[in-house]
Amino acid sequence: LFFSSRPPIHINNMAPSKKGGKAKAAKAPSSSKKADPLFPARPRSNGIGGAIRPSGRDLSRFVKWPKYVRLQRQRAVLYQRLKVPPAVNQFTKTLGKNEAATVFKLFNNYRPETAAAKKQRVKESAAAAASGGAAPARATHQVKFGLKHVTTLIEEKKAELVLIACDVDPVELVIWMPALCRKMDVPFMIVKDKARLGALVHQKTAAVVCLTGVDATDSAQLNLLKDLAKEKYNDNPDLLRKWGGGVMGLKTQAKLDKRAKAMAVEEAKKLASIGKA
Repeated sequence: LFFSSRPPIHINNMAPSKKGGKAKAAKAPSSSKKADPLFPARPRSNGIGGAIRPSGRDLSRFVKWPKYVRLQRQRAVLYQRLKVPPAVNQFTKTLGKNEAATVFKLFNNYRPETAAAKKQRVKESAAAAASGGAAPARATHQVKFGLKHVTTLIEEKKAELVLIACDVDPVELVIWMPALCRKMDVPFMIVKDKARLGALVHQKTAAVVCLTGVDATDSAQLNLLKDLAKEKYNDNPDLLRKWGGGVMGLKTQAKLDKRAKAMAVEEAKKLASIGKA
């Protein structure tokens, strides 16, 4: 015998019930309901791409940013909200755009040689020594970089002009350097930013760079920049006095303004009740 695993098929030969017909007849009038002009129907598309948001909207609030982006944004907000002491706040007082362009133009003339150029010079010097000829001369003045190296030059008063980056992280690496420059009477400037200083010396970043001397043609320009540095940074008492931060957010400012207006209204009512208004 053959047994089928399929369930038996039941054929319904009964006439349709009258209840179903009544229900269908009852639902029919609801479909002829007029559309509300204030709230038009927007049927959702369940096809491919139906869940995509309309183009042209700023969705940056919904992005899960990388951790380093979140940290630097939170740090910027904290520097605004909290009271920042003058020693840290002075790093926000950077040199202006036009003045910085003049400074970097001078420093560009004294960029240190690259590793390839040094290798070529050493090779030529060795060849000249072997043949008894004159070795190629090394550049007299070059931009010096490196935290320890520049610190030594400042302590020995060999540095003529020091540039400090404004965005060194952690700031404790350079927070003491302006005080050292003031003590040793070495002109310094705070500039944007460590990547730009790094490009001067063929590095990714540089916290601090300095010049120990320039050619005779650039000495007048260097003296002008030294006077500018002393006026804006070395001899500027505001940098050592002014605290930073203490700026509240927009919501808090609006709340405080609202409270101040309410207090002003209350004060006016009191004066009016006394009869002084």
